[in-house]
Amino acid sequence: MKRSKGVAVGSAQDLSTQLAMSGLPGWLNIPEPKSYRPKQHYRTIWISDIHLGTSGCNATMLLDFLRSVECKELYLVGDIVDGWRLRKGWYWPDAHNEVVRRILKMAHRGTRVIYITGNHDEMLRDYAGMHFGGIDIVNEAIHETADGRRLLVTHGDMFDGVVLYARWLAFLGDRAYELLLKANVAFNWVRKRMGMPYWSLSAYMKKRVKNAVQYVCNFEEAVAHQAAAQNLDGVVCGHIHSAEIRQIGDVVYYNDGDWVESCTALVEAADGAMSIVDWAAYLRSEKRQAVAA
Repeated sequence: MKRSKGVAVGSAQDLSTQLAMSGLPGWLNIPEPKSYRPKQHYRTIWISDIHLGTSGCNATMLLDFLRSVECKELYLVGDIVDGWRLRKGWYWPDAHNEVVRRILKMAHRGTRVIYITGNHDEMLRDYAGMHFGGIDIVNEAIHETADGRRLLVTHGDMFDGVVLYARWLAFLGDRAYELLLKANVAFNWVRKRMGMPYWSLSAYMKKRVKNAVQYVCNFEEAVAHQAAAQNLDGVVCGHIHSAEIRQIGDVVYYNDGDWVESCTALVEAADGAMSIVDWAAYLRSEKRQAVAA
C-alpha cells in the first residue's frame, strides 16, 4: 500500500510555490483557525459513518474534532459519503466541503489516510487499490498497533444479513432511519435554541428497542468470528452506529461509532492503548467547565 507523501514545510511563500508547481489547490495553504484548546496527539484514529451528503451528518462537530487532533494514520472506515442519499437528491452544504478539505490537508501534511469502502459509498469499491489525493482506497486493511497486535479493519456491512441478503429491505429500513435522523436534527435545533448541548434522540431510541439490541450483539459476534478465522487479534469496524470495545473470545471487537448520532471516534495512543473518544460528551464537559469557571 502506497504511503501518502507530505508537502515539505518551509515558508508560506515556498509552500505556495510548491502547491502551484504540483497542481494542488491553493486552499491547502490556508492556515487553520487557531484553536483555544491544545491538539490531542494520537498514533491512529478511526472514524466512520459520517454520511456526508445527508442532513443528519454532524459535519460541524466532526470538523471541530479533526481540527483538535493530530495523528500518524487516519482510517475512514466506510460510509463517509452517502451515495444512496445523493442518488435521490443533491445535498451538500459548505460544512461538508470543509470536512473533505480538512481530511485532504491532513493527508498532504503527512498523515497517512486510508479509506475503507462501505455500503453507502460502495461506488468506490471498483477503485480499491488506487490512490487519490493522498488517500489510499481499499475494501479492508490490516492494522498493526504499537504493541504488535494485528487488527482487521473493515466497514462491516458484509456481515449484515439485511444488507447482504435482502437489499430492498435495507433500503426500506434506511428510509425509516432517515426520518428518525431528521427528527433528531429538529430535536437538537430546539435544544440548541434553549441553550442545551447536543444529545442523540435516535441513538437513545435504538438502544431501547429489543430487536435492535439483539441485532447489534449478533453483528459484533459475526465480525469477531471473521477476525478469529484470520488469526488476528482484533477487528475495527463501523456500520451499526454503535461505538463499543469488548472482548469476544480471543478477539477484541472495536467499533468506532458514527457522526450522525453518537459523534465518536476510536483512537490509538503512542503505546498501542485503544479508547473511544465521545466528542459530544467532551464538548458538554468543556462547556460545563467553562460555566463553572
